Amino acid sequence: MRRRARAIPRWRGTLGDDRGSVAAELAVALPAALIAIAFGVGALSAAAIQVSLQDAAADSARLLGRGESQARAAGAVRDAVDGASSATRTAGDLVCVTASLEMRIGRLISVPLRASSCALAGGL
Repeated sequence: MRRRARAIPRWRGTLGDDRGSVAAELAVALPAALIAIAFGVGALSAAAIQVSLQDAAADSARLLGRGESQARAAGAVRDAVDGASSATRTAGDLVCVTASLEMRIGRLISVPLRASSCALAGGL
């Protein structure tokens, strides 16, 4: 009984030429994906800090509107967001506070965050 030789499929020879291509594509795509994830996390962090900064400005403006001291109002901003600064101005019957912070994402990107809020002066 004679054995029949198996036919080698044509595509088999082409697979050997693509060896290592997945590793090369991964080596190129992985750093780009990691950078995109890092920027996404930084953007979410900046958004969370922006919300905290807005709340701190509103609290500070209400404190000044109730007649609290400038130091206590500035302390409310500093306590809510580390490294934040505040500026106060009066516009008619309103007391306005602007809270600001330079947020750093990594070593290269600096994002200025700023939030303003006003309250009626002499309120309760």
